[in-house]
This record gives sequence, structure tokens and C-alpha cells, in this order.
Amino acid sequence: MCEEERIVILSANDLHKYYGEFCALEGVSFKINEGEFVSIIGPNGAGKTTLINVLTGLLRLNKGSVFFKDREITGIGPEKLSRLGLARSFQLVNIFPNFTVMEFLKVAIVSRLGKGTNFYSLLSRDREVNEQAEEVAKLFGLQDKADVLAKNLPQGDKKLLDVASAFALRPEVILMDEPTSGVSTSDKNKIMEIMISASREIGIKTILQVEHDMDLVFSYSDRIIALHQGKILADSTPKDIEKDEEVVCTVMGQKECFKIFSSVLHPDHTGNGQP
Repeated sequence: MCEEERIVILSANDLHKYYGEFCALEGVSFKINEGEFVSIIGPNGAGKTTLINVLTGLLRLNKGSVFFKDREITGIGPEKLSRLGLARSFQLVNIFPNFTVMEFLKVAIVSRLGKGTNFYSLLSRDREVNEQAEEVAKLFGLQDKADVLAKNLPQGDKKLLDVASAFALRPEVILMDEPTSGVSTSDKNKIMEIMISASREIGIKTILQVEHDMDLVFSYSDRIIALHQGKILADSTPKDIEKDEEVVCTVMGQKECFKIFSSVLHPDHTGNGQP
């Protein structure tokens, strides 16, 4: 798709966020297009989670504005945003540990459908809610664990359930803060593959995530935004980011920087012991 044909679905304009005298975000601006999978990276304290929180209205900006499509959404909050078509994943499994997998998904669906009255009866009796919850559970491979309490799930499935509950809102854009943290490497790849497959099935247009696992970032992202000390250090494709020594060294540390650029400077050194 040509650049001029791309549709901007989410934009941030000159975002500033302070915690007292500490500046967590300073002049952050970008545009996210329909169809993009964008990863936000940066060292600890770079402002990544703060950025997700101001985009979704959990935190109030000191300066700047956020737009979803052509509508300003600055500070309106996650509940209203979900009705507009923008959702984020939360680590809710730890908050509602005694919900079963199906109950967990039904809560999101009841919220999206606006069926707020007789809430608990709807979780078991409403046919539309039940069918949609079953569909989402199947997409995320959780159908065989429908009656398992969230607290009893393996860590990888807990993460899947958190992501699935956000997907159950059927947004156009989904924002996720470290969707694979705390799980094994094999589970991380499983979560990413399921997430991408489910987004196609449900019709999610754009994914924006904070992620620390650089293997996942470079494998799955269309675009990477690197933050450092509350500012955008780089905003480009994975291929270009990987070539940027300043970004690699700042975000990934000196050890990873040395490893990557040693392989670039000395391509014959494959590490397999052969000359």
C-alpha cells in the first residue's frame, strides 16, 4: 500500500506527562496506520507503560492530544474507548482469580453489548453472550479449559486469557502492555501466533504493544518505536532499527549491541567453530 493511501487510525501529538518534576514523556508524537503491528521498545524507565496509559486515558496528560481516527480521545478513559473501538489488555486474571475462563470472557462481551442489567444471570443464560464467549475461547485455544478458574491456569494460559478478554471487546485497535511477560519462550511464540490469527478472525485492524522480548519484536512487528528518557529515539522498520547502533545499544544494552554489530563487521565469524 502506498504511504499516501494509508489510513491513520491512532495518533499522538506532542505528548507530555510529568510525575511531579520528573518528565516521563516529552514531546512524543506519532501516527499509527490501519493494518500495522507496532511495538514500543525501550529500557526500563523509558516511558513505555506511561505512553500506553495516556493513550488509553488511564493517566491525564499535562500537554498534548490523542486522536482515534478523526476524534479526539484525550483522557476519556478505557470504558468509553472500548465502545469507540479501541481496547487495551489488563492483567485482570490476578484481580478476578475466581472467575472461570468462560465467565472472564463473558464479562467483556456483556460490557461490549451493553447488557448491564441482571449481569450475573446474563453470564449463564444469554445465548448471544454464551456463543460469542465460546467463539473467543476457541480462537485462543481455551475451549477445553472453559470451566477452569483463572487462578488455576498455567501462566501462559493466564496471559492468553488476559489478551482474549480484550479481543472479546472486538476493537479495531488493541493496545497491550507486555502481553508475554513472565512466560516461557515457547509460550511467548504461541501467544503471538494466536494473537495474530485471532486478530484476523475478529477483524482487529491494528495492534500496538509494549514488549521487552526483542526476538518477538523483530519477528512480528511491521514497525518499531523506540523510547528513551521519555522521547522517541527512533521510529522505523525492524530492519532499519536493527542497523541503528545507537538504538540497539540504548535499548538492548552493550552486550547485545556488541553481539549484533560484531556479526555485521565480521560476517565470517558464524560462531559454529568453522573458519
